[in-house]
Amino acid sequence: MTLTPHEADKILTDCFAPWVLDLGLTVAETGERHALLRLPWSGRLARDGGGLCGQAMMAAADTATVIAISAARGSYGPMTTVQQSMTFQRPVTGVDLLVDVQITKLGRRMAFADVALMPEGSDVAAAKASTVYALLS
Repeated sequence: MTLTPHEADKILTDCFAPWVLDLGLTVAETGERHALLRLPWSGRLARDGGGLCGQAMMAAADTATVIAISAARGSYGPMTTVQQSMTFQRPVTGVDLLVDVQITKLGRRMAFADVALMPEGSDVAAAKASTVYALLS
């Protein structure tokens, strides 16, 4: 059973640190092996030159992967990041970022995902990530 976006938003508020909540992430979609989150543009997350900072993008990819895994499993359970690799391909300035997670393998103890970070209104990724999680329950 897949989580609804409303149920997934509740995971965000109940299970993440206050600084993650300060990013303002919201869940736009959930699916069987998929989640789409929105990172709203904020000048507070911009670096010198006005582009969205990589740290915020990495945190968004990491957080969105937890939501996608939870949606695929039907509920949240303890998990931890084992590996995250990210490539930054172009700057994001002045627009929301859509964080699209596809679960590529979901096992009993491990989960793997690919993440595309797309500026709203663009069909070209600003960044891509690959993540691996250990499932603790």
